[in-house]
Amino acid sequence: MRTTQLLAASSLAVVFSASISATRMPPQNIDLKAPDGTNLKATYYDAGRPGPAILMLHACNKDRWSWAPLANEAASRGFHLLALDYRGFGESGGERPTAGPEQQAIVENKWPGDVDAAFAWLTSQPQVDKTRVAAIGASCGVNQSVQLAKRHPEVKTVVLLSGGVNQAARLFLRDTPSLPIFGAASRGDAGVVDQMRWLIGWSRNPGNKFIEYKAAGHGTDMFGVEKGLEPAILDWFKSNLRDAPATPAAVAATRPTAVEEFWTMFTSPGGVAKARQIVDENRRAGKHDILFPETEANQYGYQLLQSGNAKDAVEVFKLNVDLFPTSANTYDSLSDAYLAAGNRDEALRNAEKAIEVLPKDPEAPEDFKALVRDSAEKKITDLRKKS
Repeated sequence: MRTTQLLAASSLAVVFSASISATRMPPQNIDLKAPDGTNLKATYYDAGRPGPAILMLHACNKDRWSWAPLANEAASRGFHLLALDYRGFGESGGERPTAGPEQQAIVENKWPGDVDAAFAWLTSQPQVDKTRVAAIGASCGVNQSVQLAKRHPEVKTVVLLSGGVNQAARLFLRDTPSLPIFGAASRGDAGVVDQMRWLIGWSRNPGNKFIEYKAAGHGTDMFGVEKGLEPAILDWFKSNLRDAPATPAAVAATRPTAVEEFWTMFTSPGGVAKARQIVDENRRAGKHDILFPETEANQYGYQLLQSGNAKDAVEVFKLNVDLFPTSANTYDSLSDAYLAAGNRDEALRNAEKAIEVLPKDPEAPEDFKALVRDSAEKKITDLRKKS
């Protein structure tokens, strides 16, 4: 009797599973209109039954199809997904921006409207639960995902792969402890692991999760190397989107995180000297905590240079060199600061050090190494001519 019952239950489960799969529609390619009329291409993965929605934003070296395996599996589990091609990428219209100010202007001024057009279409679908929406972004899609959550409180969680955010998005994460964050990144990917740990460290949500890999690649490339990443993301969406309360529970007020406290001190008047003291004390105590990512300190140092504060910029870049001694870019940036401060000897010495360290830099990709090499070699040539 027991065996018969088990077989019957098993048969029912198979029939039920098959009936769910049968209700799924094949992926549907759709056309969207950006606010300025640009045609955008996207692919909709219809769960075939009522369920939550996920907007998928690709990396800038990919297109929307990089999400296809994850999207198909998520749709089979009852999620509705829309993968968008940014303007100029994949099959979307518009010219792909080149690097520099033009690209930044398009990313800041055009992409939010494009992403909102995709969000509006996705949430207008009849079987989508408009109160349960998530965003997943890779690389340059990371900042866009957080910015989407900032504009739309319907976004209940974000999944972020191998990318950073700007200051406005970072402060939003700090001020929105009800938003749980899942992050993943790999070592050997231009320091993005430290960057992501740092940005998630601004959030006061106790349920955040971060997974660190080694040599797994960038963004959605990690799926091909780390087979556990896709199931981890699907489990995250189940717990933090589908099965989560429609209204997130209030997160008890907490004090600023250690990441926030240190960075606030570091970027305040006199903070660079205090940061140096903390770093030195940690070293004497045998601690090697990452207090900030190399990229963020590098950006802050250049902000000081642009404001005319070469003295503090030198100290910021020296601190970056001390904490990230295998990075060629830290020496090249320190060379720039010494040059701005009028110390040509130290500028030359650090440019030469950048060239020396460059071949063994464990984090920098080859295209970035080429930029650092060009920058350092130009300074070396100019400084030697005038010496």
